[in-house]
Amino acid sequence: MPTEPTNTTATRTTATRAAVQGLDPGAFPPPADLKPVDLAAADRVSGMDALELGPKKEKGRIGLRIWNSTWPKLLAIAIVIAIWQITVLSEWKPIYVLPAPLDVFTVLKDLVTTADFWNGVRLTMTRAITGFFLAVLIGTIIGAAVSRFAPLRAAIGSLITGLQTMPSIMWFPLAILLFQLGESAIMFVVVLGAAPSVANGLISGIDYVPRTWLRVGQVMGMKGLAQYRHLILPASLPSFVSGLKQGWAFSWRSLMAGELLVIVPGTVSVGVRMQNARDLSDSALVISYIIVVLVIGILIDQLFNFADGKLRKRWGLTGS
Repeated sequence: MPTEPTNTTATRTTATRAAVQGLDPGAFPPPADLKPVDLAAADRVSGMDALELGPKKEKGRIGLRIWNSTWPKLLAIAIVIAIWQITVLSEWKPIYVLPAPLDVFTVLKDLVTTADFWNGVRLTMTRAITGFFLAVLIGTIIGAAVSRFAPLRAAIGSLITGLQTMPSIMWFPLAILLFQLGESAIMFVVVLGAAPSVANGLISGIDYVPRTWLRVGQVMGMKGLAQYRHLILPASLPSFVSGLKQGWAFSWRSLMAGELLVIVPGTVSVGVRMQNARDLSDSALVISYIIVVLVIGILIDQLFNFADGKLRKRWGLTGS
């Protein structure tokens, strides 16, 4: 008859302990009632533990992943161009009012090869980045203060939401009266358009920090600024990034409206060039600048999506 297998692991462990203590290993036999290890069960348990690690990343499939994320966008672009071309062929508007896609792309190709075009893009992007960072600074300070002090939230919490829903173009008459036709007028409207979204994003993120985390932070001695720096602000980052993304959208729209309405002497930005094209009734050039503004907005949005995806992956909200 087959004999019952012995637990070699337990025997080895007992012998090792006896040797370390300078005793005779034979004086410590393994317990008689110790059952042998079920290797099949151990393999099943280790296999279940491996499920927690998620699937391994496949190497050499970068091209396929890029294609899977790119083709839907290319298909959407193709559909838009097809509808555009069909509308032109239907002669709904004269060709000089609504030019064909090929004519617009020809103008756009010639446009992007000029130095004046890139000078205008650089000026517009400088305004956008400057205004957005000012809005982030102001919105972060206001959001942290409102979430920290209950009386302040009761006083201006609804006001922040009201400012966020306010059309940015409504601020330009006041901005022109305050700052005349200058850069400050444009920055004023850009900041007012973006700061409320940034503040609301931070407030929402702080509100949803688990209370357990706050209690643990207090036990560890985190108070005041240290608690905000090391616990609350990192925990609110996913919601804060969403607020930044929305704030950028508002600031970009406000900037485009500002460049069309407030023409600063001596500066030729994207909005000014579009206005000049409209004055010349050059529809192809107007549409070309619309495409430029759209492409810039999409590229910045992709940067925010990348940052948001990294944060969600770090917090375990998406698959690996």
